[in-house]
Amino acid sequence: MPYEVRAVVAVKKGAPVEVRTIVVPDPGPGEVLVSVQACGVCHTDLHYREGAVNDDFPFLLGHEAAGTVDAVGEGVTDLRSGDYVVLAWRAPCGSCRSCRRGRPWYCFDSRNAAQPMTLLDGTPLSNALGIGAFAEKTLVAAGQAVKIDPAARPEAAGLIGCGVMAGYGAAVNTGNVGRGDTVAVIGCGGVGDAAVAGACLNGAMKVIAVDIDDKKLDRAERFGATHTVNSRGTDPVEAVRALTDGFGVDVAIDAVGRPETFLQAFYMRDHAGLLVQVGVPSPHMSVELPLVDVFSRGGALKSSWYGDCLPSRDFPFLIDQYLYGLLDLNAFVTETIALDQVEEAFAKMGRGEVLRSVVVL
Repeated sequence: MPYEVRAVVAVKKGAPVEVRTIVVPDPGPGEVLVSVQACGVCHTDLHYREGAVNDDFPFLLGHEAAGTVDAVGEGVTDLRSGDYVVLAWRAPCGSCRSCRRGRPWYCFDSRNAAQPMTLLDGTPLSNALGIGAFAEKTLVAAGQAVKIDPAARPEAAGLIGCGVMAGYGAAVNTGNVGRGDTVAVIGCGGVGDAAVAGACLNGAMKVIAVDIDDKKLDRAERFGATHTVNSRGTDPVEAVRALTDGFGVDVAIDAVGRPETFLQAFYMRDHAGLLVQVGVPSPHMSVELPLVDVFSRGGALKSSWYGDCLPSRDFPFLIDQYLYGLLDLNAFVTETIALDQVEEAFAKMGRGEVLRSVVVL
């Protein structure tokens, strides 16, 4: 029978979110019902509320979540009731042209639940990133629920479902940071700090954190940054070059996603260095680069989609790193809040007061 649960809904563009009662159906073929224990408040949720993703209102927000499986639908064999899972917004299909080429992290037909969740009047909800986890229960495709070690506290574990994975993966999967590399990370929010942590864990010799906020730079040091640059009053390109014997870094990661930070990352690379963009730009943004600079500096410019991760492989690994004390997921959790405090959390996020507010249910 369907379930009536409380959830956070963005009813219309730019309006404050509301806590509504929604209807969640029993899982159908290939689907699982998950009781959400914790869900992080991510900038992407705010983008949905502001209509910056699309106009398919009303939206059921929330996607950085951990919880337990309540029930599974027909054909689901690798999950059962009681399993502890983190939800992923990419679930490789296994059959698209990218999956067939052995690149499931680029899957072009990622799976979501087929059945919609609805408002009480039957209005279908659009699930943020195909999840919708600011809710007591949510319905997802089985491939979106990745089983992890139950020893991990849900407030921390859920964050690998988006921000932590995006940043860590930008450094490790997309950037291929290795032993002895020099790295710069522009933007020290949740994604940027995860990139700092990933670079350090993978053996980078020097990790330079760049931001305009000294508090964020201090926090980046907690995640392993060896040097910091406040770019509010300093040319970050010159500062990074000064810290690398005038050469620039092997890997520059733009965790902001603005034209100016992209250009900074481009020019703070060493020759043949790699630029990784993981910050999400607005649709109207553009960058102009002299083509001769693109050619003569060599290297590569790469976008990192979800940290180019394979959730079934990477989520359990990151949880193990957390439980071994190597990746401090707890440090990403600034505060825990209730469902009816999400709008306030958006305001705090906009003011730069929190790394992550996490809804606990």
